[in-house]
Amino acid sequence: MTEPCDLTALEARRLIGRRKLSPVELLESCLKRIGEVNHAVNAVVALDEDRARVAAKEAEAAVMRGDELGPLHGLPIGIKDLEETEGLRTTYGSPIFRDFVPDADCGMVANLRANGAIITGKTNTPEFGAGANTRNAVYGVTGNPFDPMKSAAGSSGGSGVALATNMFPICSGSDTGGSLRNPAAFNGIVGYRPSPGLVPSEKRAHGWSGLPVLGPMARNVPDVCLLLSAMASDDGRDPLAYTLHDGYVREEPSLYFPVPRYDLASLRLAISPDFGMAPTENHIREIFADRAGAIAPMFGAAEAAHPDCAGGDEAFEVLRAAGFLTSHLEKCRTRPQDVGPNVRANVEEGLRYSLDDYARAAAAQTKMYRAWQGFFAAHDVLITPAITISPRPWKELYPAEIDGKPTRTYFHWLALAYYPTLCGHPAISIPMGLDRNGMPFGLQVVGPRGGDRLVLGVAAAIEEAFAGDAARCRPVPDLAKLKAAKPVKEMAGAVGWD
Repeated sequence: MTEPCDLTALEARRLIGRRKLSPVELLESCLKRIGEVNHAVNAVVALDEDRARVAAKEAEAAVMRGDELGPLHGLPIGIKDLEETEGLRTTYGSPIFRDFVPDADCGMVANLRANGAIITGKTNTPEFGAGANTRNAVYGVTGNPFDPMKSAAGSSGGSGVALATNMFPICSGSDTGGSLRNPAAFNGIVGYRPSPGLVPSEKRAHGWSGLPVLGPMARNVPDVCLLLSAMASDDGRDPLAYTLHDGYVREEPSLYFPVPRYDLASLRLAISPDFGMAPTENHIREIFADRAGAIAPMFGAAEAAHPDCAGGDEAFEVLRAAGFLTSHLEKCRTRPQDVGPNVRANVEEGLRYSLDDYARAAAAQTKMYRAWQGFFAAHDVLITPAITISPRPWKELYPAEIDGKPTRTYFHWLALAYYPTLCGHPAISIPMGLDRNGMPFGLQVVGPRGGDRLVLGVAAAIEEAFAGDAARCRPVPDLAKLKAAKPVKEMAGAVGWD
């Protein structure tokens, strides 16, 4: 028998609107699932049970009164622990903020509440989102639901695992070097990086930088579209949420739901295992070749091709480090004992760069962006693997080598994700079965500048086409095995950075 927490977000929302599912029943089912399996994976790190129950009862009363309901009405949601939640502890994965309880929601969370979501808990993240292995010295590690001793990726790792185990129907995430897409790939769910400014954020230290974005995570593309329709908005505090004479420049949020539909036979597909330069594991290349071979006939034209990414690694390293200097230099100087190795490494790297280095990085980013515009004039969408490796043990802070070759930096293994980041193009990771290690494989779909609807529509079509293919559809973890597993935080090295 299906538990309410096992329903998709869209199914649950429809049942709530038809008075066939109580928001109270849904919330209690989610809390029960958290109680049953969270010990094995440590995805949900703070709960607001009492206030969530009050909100669920109020949501139920609104349904019974016949009130107008928001798109997320009555849906419990997990919020990544980088985003402030009023009255609920927000640590950013840092001992410095171990006991911090915000007195107000950040803009994105406030928007979700206004659209009917029930803020239920916080999901784990690495310290300040640094790195794609969800470990920190406050809450410890988040284990992969397919093997809790392996990495859940990150930095939205807690959200990815909470979704894979049906603790929540929807979760929030954020993405700079792939932090929405990487955990989606490792945990068998969907993570979407929208165009910068589509989901506004008042928190970016560098307001005009399009590298960091907020975005939706869910178990399928329609649920991502539903959540995006509530996240997308205008906000004058975000310089990238453009307006002209008080008019919203970007497409209206309502255009992202229902799911956009496209005829794939009218589209031109590009296929690349590595963007020509990402350090992609041979194993992943082979799995990708199988998936690409199955997808290509669905399109009007398909060819092996990729945009020019020359200089992308260097540009991302410098521009990313500049952001870390702004956000974390003072912490490293005044409280170095409370700052982990990934944040320290970024700050130390940033201090080595000069203004000349920054100028060259910005110029290389611009050159790469313009090359991508020419590429997408000849191709409608591009598919790649979402991440360069199969999940490895979380005790490995980051992959120092791939197929015997050393990586440039602790985040070089995220190159498949950060090239689209540099150019500001929308990208999504959708699950397509398991790799040969029995771990989820994620497919990345990248679209043209501003092509959010196209990316979502193509991803939805691919997802739908393979929904009945046991080898290529979304994999599901063994919940019974997780229920019986030992607490992951009891494992040696689970709490901390070493």
